[in-house]
Amino acid sequence: MRVIEQLVSQALKEIQTEQPGLFHEPEIERYGVFATMDEAIDASEAAQKKLLLEKISKRQEYVDVIRKTALKRENLELLSRLAVEETGIGNYEHKLRKNTLAAEKTPGTEDLITDALTGDGGITITEYCPFGVIGAITPTTNPTETIINNSISMIAGGNTVVFSPHPRAKKVSQMLVKMLNKALAEAGAPANLITMVEEPSIENTNKMIGNPKIRLLVATGGPAIVSLVLSSGKKAIGAGAGNPPVVVDETADIEKAAKDIIDGCSFDNNVPCIAEKEVFAVDSICDYLIHNMKLNGGFEITDMEMVKKLVELVTTDKGGPKTSFVGKSAKYILEQMGINADHNIKVIIMEVPKEHLLVREELMMPILPIVRAADVDTAIEYAYEAEQGNRHTAVMHSKNVEKLSKMAKLLETTIFVKNAPSYAGMGAGGEGHTSFTIAGPTGEGLTSARSFCRKRRCLLSDAFSIR
Repeated sequence: MRVIEQLVSQALKEIQTEQPGLFHEPEIERYGVFATMDEAIDASEAAQKKLLLEKISKRQEYVDVIRKTALKRENLELLSRLAVEETGIGNYEHKLRKNTLAAEKTPGTEDLITDALTGDGGITITEYCPFGVIGAITPTTNPTETIINNSISMIAGGNTVVFSPHPRAKKVSQMLVKMLNKALAEAGAPANLITMVEEPSIENTNKMIGNPKIRLLVATGGPAIVSLVLSSGKKAIGAGAGNPPVVVDETADIEKAAKDIIDGCSFDNNVPCIAEKEVFAVDSICDYLIHNMKLNGGFEITDMEMVKKLVELVTTDKGGPKTSFVGKSAKYILEQMGINADHNIKVIIMEVPKEHLLVREELMMPILPIVRAADVDTAIEYAYEAEQGNRHTAVMHSKNVEKLSKMAKLLETTIFVKNAPSYAGMGAGGEGHTSFTIAGPTGEGLTSARSFCRKRRCLLSDAFSIR
């Protein structure tokens, strides 16, 4: 932790001293980080009033500044490294990819499409307009990615944002908020488009939720925090938990499916909520699938006593994941069991019955249970049960369009990936924009600028219809 503190301290010092001419304005000197939540919200409200009067082209300029700043190589490397070191979660190389994805593939103002209706009665347009000040709660699993992603989307929509990061990611979150605000200030943007409190906590999150100046709440995290914002009485967007199942049937390209599953499951040590969490394989191809998973970095545990030891190691008495193992590598977990694994090992795999704890509980670790099914219809039913109605993400490897359609309709997930790693569903190797706030519970899906806007109607009666 001392190394983190030294790096963060040095980086923040550089942010604050590169342009001393800026410091005649105290609001800029803070670069968005405030001692109290009320100060952070007040500053955000003042900034939003200025942003509201600026042209959309200026908003896009600010979005481009955020992209450029996040993608600057030294910033990208520093943020990715410190996110892993401070939280103890994930993989540096994969954090680089995720931060890059957030900066490059989050839509800007182009997402704000106007609907127009004309006729004898005149013209009516419906446009996406800002809510105002948004309060956004970010997770320890994707701290910098979510701040980059949400900042672009929310500012593109004409909003400002107050972040309440996870306390275990406060240093890297502060660094990023200051880094972005400094770059925005240099580009002539209003100060404090992005703010946060110095000491994130449950108390400060509750203050943010209760502050009347917060017009919209956005929670990216587990069921508890999503339930909290949904019960606030305010408009809220909730990006909750998932337990994404994978189905593999006899028509699939088994070699490719095995590699895709291992790649998706091991991505950032399985912390993305979209990542593969359990596999249901048709019996006739299950052995060959496991064989190919092992060729691509899977470490199979066949002794059920060892499986039991693994469960006891990484879960609590209540069956949930131990925080100390969330986002840790397969090699690290195996070493804690006394197994010296090769550095190429990415995922721990094992066969278990469908009722097993590892199937039912989302651990966010590269541990992947495999369940045999007599046929594809049974596998789909098992997947439906395991997903537990989260309607977040599901994956299927098959060439049978009828069965692909059946699974898509039955599970109703926000993301359904066919014949690819799960991360293709958020734009990494697949078509479409990216988002680190995937709102299943409230239905917005992969959020973008329009998700954080109100729809407003404007009309002119008996004119401007030229048909």
